[in-house]
Amino acid sequence: MKPTLHVIIASTRPGRVGPSVAEWFAGFARAHEGFEVALVDLQDFDLPLYDEPVHPARQDYRHDHTRRWSESVAAADAYVFVMPEYNYFPPPSLVNAWDYVYREWNYKPCGFVSYGGLSGGLRAVQAAKLQATTLKMMPMVEGVAIPMVGTLLDDAGRFGSNALIDNAATTMLDELHRWSVALEPMRAPA
Repeated sequence: MKPTLHVIIASTRPGRVGPSVAEWFAGFARAHEGFEVALVDLQDFDLPLYDEPVHPARQDYRHDHTRRWSESVAAADAYVFVMPEYNYFPPPSLVNAWDYVYREWNYKPCGFVSYGGLSGGLRAVQAAKLQATTLKMMPMVEGVAIPMVGTLLDDAGRFGSNALIDNAATTMLDELHRWSVALEPMRAPA
């Protein structure tokens, strides 16, 4: 049975290009054939600024939006976060979503497809990796950085990749698969 990979669109702002990049990556990941792939959009969960009264490690969720998010996060064996860079940092929507749950993230590998201007979101990924490890996720060294993302969008706003980006995506997916399989015993219920 293939591990499940959630490709998570991390930006929720109007005018975002994340859905276009994430749709490309989800299709690329399906063609890779190492995972069952699901595309997940944070915007669909409409998470307010963290509002649970009990620490997320206890999994005593009081709100329907948290329970829905918890079920989604728990259903994956690995994650790829498709994210822009906001002031050298991940988008606040991703940071907030990470904070909502805890155990659901544990012992799962994660990768990043970042996009933006000249840096391609690399500074935001470095910051995101710090929080990911606190949630007991294993961030991949390999990643996909897309500099000057606007130049890779067609007139309809669809993202078009190139050989360098495709090679990076293949390398990251290979590593995500290795780690997902290796960490499986740690994710098993005690």
